[in-house]
Amino acid sequence: MEQALAMNIVVLERLGLSKSEFDALSKPLVDQGHDVVVYDDGKFDDDTLKQRIKTADVLVIANTPLSGDVIDAADHLKYIAVAFTGYNHIDLDKCKEKGIKVSNAAGYSTHSVAELTFGLIISVLRSMVPLEKIVREGGTKAGYRQSDLRGKTLGLVGTGDIGSAVAEIALAFGCKVIAYNRSEKPALIRQGVVYKSLDDVLKESDIVSLHVPLTDETKGLINADKLALMKDSAVLINTAIGPIVDHDALAAALREGTIAGAGLDRVDMEPPIPADYPILDAPNVVILPHVGFATDEAMVRRANITFGNILKWENGVQENVVL
Repeated sequence: MEQALAMNIVVLERLGLSKSEFDALSKPLVDQGHDVVVYDDGKFDDDTLKQRIKTADVLVIANTPLSGDVIDAADHLKYIAVAFTGYNHIDLDKCKEKGIKVSNAAGYSTHSVAELTFGLIISVLRSMVPLEKIVREGGTKAGYRQSDLRGKTLGLVGTGDIGSAVAEIALAFGCKVIAYNRSEKPALIRQGVVYKSLDDVLKESDIVSLHVPLTDETKGLINADKLALMKDSAVLINTAIGPIVDHDALAAALREGTIAGAGLDRVDMEPPIPADYPILDAPNVVILPHVGFATDEAMVRRANITFGNILKWENGVQENVVL
C-alpha cells in the first residue's frame, strides 16, 4: 500500500497530558511519517495562532476560540480535529467556505461530566463547601441545610449521552427522573424516565440539571421567567455550557429565595472569572472552574479519539463529523 504523504500536524496545546503521555499517544501519527508540533506555552492570541497554524495541514484544538480571521491565515489547512465535544468556539462558516473538514471528540467525557453533576448536587444538598470551611474554623453544622438525594425528583433538560448517563445514575440513587428533550428516548422510558414539557420539568423538579448544547434556541433558555417556575426549595445544576443560563437572573433568584441553590461548572466565560461577576456573591452556590471534562482518564480518552480521527480521515474515513 502506498505511504500517505507526510502532513504538518499542529497541536495548539498538550491536551491535559504529560509530555510522556502525549508522545506515547501521538506516536501512531509520528510513525506514519507526519510532523507533529505541539505548543504548551498557553499563548492563544490571534497573532500567535496565525503564525503557528500558517503551514498546518491538520490542526488539533481543544476549547480555545478559533476565529475566521485566524483560519484565513492557514493556507494549507484541510482538517481540524477538535479535542472537545462542543465546537461553537470555531468559525464553522469560515471552515465551510475554505473546504476544511472538522471532527470533534464526542463521548470522551460523558461519564466524567455525569459524575461531576452528582458531585455538585450532593455538595449543594449537604452544604459541603461552606461547612468544610466552618469546621476548619472550629464551627458546627448549625444553620446549614442538609437534604437527602434519595426520593427527590430530578429534572433533566436534555437527554443526550450525558443527560442519559445522569438519568441512569439518578435512578440508582433512588430519584424519580423526569425529562425534557426534543425527542424521547425509549430506552430511558423503559427505565422509568417520564418526559414532560420544559415548564412542567421546571415546576415539578427538586433538582434541575442542564444537559443541552448551546444553540440559538438554548441561549438564555433558563431566564428569569423560567427560574420563577421552579420550587423555592429547588436546586439548579449546570454542567453543560454557561450561556444557556441568564446568570444575572440566577443570582437574583438565589438572593431572593426563588430557588434554594445552584451548582455550576460553567458560567458565561472560561475562568478566571472577574471578581465583580454577580453570581460570585449569590448565596448557596457552588462554582467550579469548568472541570467536568478534565479527569485524567478523560484526557487520555480524548487524545485517543482525536488522534484516531486524524488517522481515519487521512485514510478517507471521517468520523465524529462536525463539518
